[in-house]
Formats: sequence, structure tokens, C-alpha cells
Amino acid sequence: MVMPLWDDNPFTKPSKPWVTWGIIALNIVVFAAQASYGDAEEAILKAYALTPVALSKPVSLLGGIPADLTLVTYMFLHADIFHLFGNMIFLFVFGDDVEEAMGSLRFIVFYLACGIVGSLVFVASSPQSTVPLIGASGAVSGVIVAYLMLRPCAKIKVLFFYFVFSLDAFWVIGTWAVLQVVHLASQADDDVAYWCHIGGLTAGAVLLPIMRRPGVDLFECIERQEAPLGEPMPDTSAMPGAPREPTVR
Repeated sequence: MVMPLWDDNPFTKPSKPWVTWGIIALNIVVFAAQASYGDAEEAILKAYALTPVALSKPVSLLGGIPADLTLVTYMFLHADIFHLFGNMIFLFVFGDDVEEAMGSLRFIVFYLACGIVGSLVFVASSPQSTVPLIGASGAVSGVIVAYLMLRPCAKIKVLFFYFVFSLDAFWVIGTWAVLQVVHLASQADDDVAYWCHIGGLTAGAVLLPIMRRPGVDLFECIERQEAPLGEPMPDTSAMPGAPREPTVR
């Protein structure tokens, strides 16, 4: 598996991605709390995870909280440290740019909405299932596709086995998205909620154009590359009212 490590956008902007970092911190704190329950951890997971069949009832299967609230609580639970790390490294690499494009408050709404839509798609795929859903991957999937729509040409440092090299975001994220569809079509039996990923991807693609800040362009680098040969792109940075060019970080 190709694991993203960082992008060509270090944290140099005046506004830091506090929401992204806060979500990562919250997931870590919740995971530590899970682990502290020892033998009772499984009961905690079942009580606050999203179980498809439980949505048709007034409370969760163990009576912990109303089932509707598990549409949110499930995305802050993880099965093990590797599950947590996998989701959080994707959020760390891609979340800051999406937060910058939306602003902090809208990014919170975006993140939760992608996770909720992902869970609803998962439920729709198997409404009578008693298998609980946990993990941030539905919400993170929305962040991933939003990054692709914003910065498809960005260079991403990735880890592949023992090798670290750079790839365009288009290849890193595009390959990941295609693999979700391939695994779903092949009905892979690996306990991964691919329908949740697809739902989160779809939500992210729909919501980003609506929720981005004014002046934030989509697929900007591709538009520049498609300029007619021999005709340099005009310098609009000095034009009155021109949108501010994002600072590379």
C-alpha cells in the first residue's frame, strides 16, 4: 500500500490548521480512552459504533446512546492503533489544505457531513446488518477527494514498502479511489467498509464546490497547463480585485 507522508505545502500560512489538528488529537484521546477500558472495550465500541439494524430502533443495541447519534460517534472510534494511524496520517497530509480552502467552521461541518453520508451509504448497502461500523475513513475520504479537486498536481511524499518518493496528488489519490471501487466490485472480505469510503468520496466531491471560500479555484494547476501553446498565462496578481494567490506551505 502507498502511504502518504507529507505534501509540498509546509505549514507556513498565518492561519494554522487548528481544526485538523484538533480532530486528530480528539481521535487519539478517544482511542486512549477506549484502550483504558480493558476487557470492557468491546462493549464500548458496540455501544457507540454505528450498527445498521439499530438505526431502525430508538436506541443503540446496548442502550448506550440514541442510535441516530452513532452517525457521529462512530467516526471517532478505531479498532486498533494501525486503524487509527492509517486514518490520521491521511487527515494530517490532506486536511490542512481543505481547511484553508473552507475556513475552520465550514471545515468542521464538511468533515462531519462526509462521515455521516459515508455511514448512511454503508447502512443502505446492508440495512439489516448487525456488524458495527467504526473509524474516521468516511469523513477522511471526503477530505481526500476535496484535496484532489483543489491541488491535483501537488507533489506528495509517499512511502511504498521501504522506499520514499514523490508523486502527483492525482496519482496518489486517484489510485486510492480506484482501489476502493475494485475492492468493492470484488467483494473483498477484509472487514473494510468500502461503501462508507465511496459515500464519503461522493459527499466530499459534492460539498467542496459549495463550501469553499470565494476565490478558491478548483483544479487550478490543470487549467494552467491547458493554456494555449505560445500564449503565456497572464499575470493577474496585480489586477484590482484579483483573488489572492494562496501561499505555498
